[in-house]
Amino acid sequence: MSAADRFEASYLIETPLDPRKVAEVMAGEQSCGTFTRVAGETDALRERARAVVSHVAVLETADEPSLPNAWLDRKGVTGPWRRARVTISFPVDNVGANLATLASIVAGNLYDLGEVTGLRLDTITLPWSFRRRFALPAQGIAGTRRLAGVASGPLVGSIIKPNVGLSASETAELVAKLCAAGLDFIKDDEICANPVHAPLAERVPAVMAAVRRHQDRTGKAVMIAFNITDETDAMRRHADLVAREGGSCVMASLNWCGFSAIETLRRSTDLALHGHRNGYGAISRHPLLGISFQAYQTLWRLAGVDHMHVHGVQGKFAQEDEEVVSSARDCVTPLTDGADDRVMPAFSSGQWAGTAQPTFDAIGHADLLFMAGGGILAHPGGPAAGVASIRQAWEAVAGGVPVAEAAQRHPELKQALDFFGAAAG
Repeated sequence: MSAADRFEASYLIETPLDPRKVAEVMAGEQSCGTFTRVAGETDALRERARAVVSHVAVLETADEPSLPNAWLDRKGVTGPWRRARVTISFPVDNVGANLATLASIVAGNLYDLGEVTGLRLDTITLPWSFRRRFALPAQGIAGTRRLAGVASGPLVGSIIKPNVGLSASETAELVAKLCAAGLDFIKDDEICANPVHAPLAERVPAVMAAVRRHQDRTGKAVMIAFNITDETDAMRRHADLVAREGGSCVMASLNWCGFSAIETLRRSTDLALHGHRNGYGAISRHPLLGISFQAYQTLWRLAGVDHMHVHGVQGKFAQEDEEVVSSARDCVTPLTDGADDRVMPAFSSGQWAGTAQPTFDAIGHADLLFMAGGGILAHPGGPAAGVASIRQAWEAVAGGVPVAEAAQRHPELKQALDFFGAAAG
């Protein structure tokens, strides 16, 4: 079987047993059945369907297990607990064009194996012959830039605040102010989708009327990411409404909608699909449990999203900057060599003009959404000054000019550094 007929997944595992034997258990569990022969498991079947352990690299040991394990306790098995990186190769024909099954195969029951006290899906690597069976982003980076009218530099965005409570007309009034402030992108908060006080049936027309008025005055079509998180049929109806009103983007909470709903939504609309990852911390924060971002974003990119949240450098959440940067790089790395399936990383959480420099230093490009809530709305000069300060900071760092130096020529940037910098310090 050629490399084009197989895909690979890599894992970090912890076990008191021989990691090589545990790797074989993993391969058997996620393909033919188990590490040893069973009735009906012929040589021909194994050749066609068996997952194969490609590599095992034994790492350090630990004195305590990372996770409890009743199976090992019943057997009286104790440490030391060995850690290892394991790579397993799977036949693509075990999956077909089936994203939910792909996720079941690379993860699934592996988290419950009795042999492990820790297991984390780290990476997924696909051949083009397999990747092409799934959706490509309808817009991706290039389409998002075209729809938002931003040829270069970051798309500067913000989030509607208060998160919930505003009526449809109040939301539209706020959007009008944010458009006038000079934003490229405005999104709903993840907790505001279709509330009684501002249902999408009222909110979308009201907001888009404000956006069209702004476009008539300025020629600028601001991209609005309406949160249409819902059950599948409702999301399709919501997306149709956004399209009828001239919108260009919808947002969904990926983890709570699920692969099938996002795939169905992707097939039903060519609007930019803003993938919000809220809840990802539940499957990622423990270093020996869950899914690393490379594997996570691979699965969601196969569903056809156009944007992926990565949090922000020096942000308010728990992730280290290194993880944020690595996640952003994953988004702009093609999954295979066959097509441009890059998606736009969405930076948010505690972002302001002062985080432009470390963000650019870390990733070296500006193909991103740079979203600031307080960094814009709480700027002492007002929202327009907040937007200006962020644009000034990004222009400076892209041109190799220190932000502090640029601030001497730009009062909005200087105000931001003085105000938010003091708070950060």
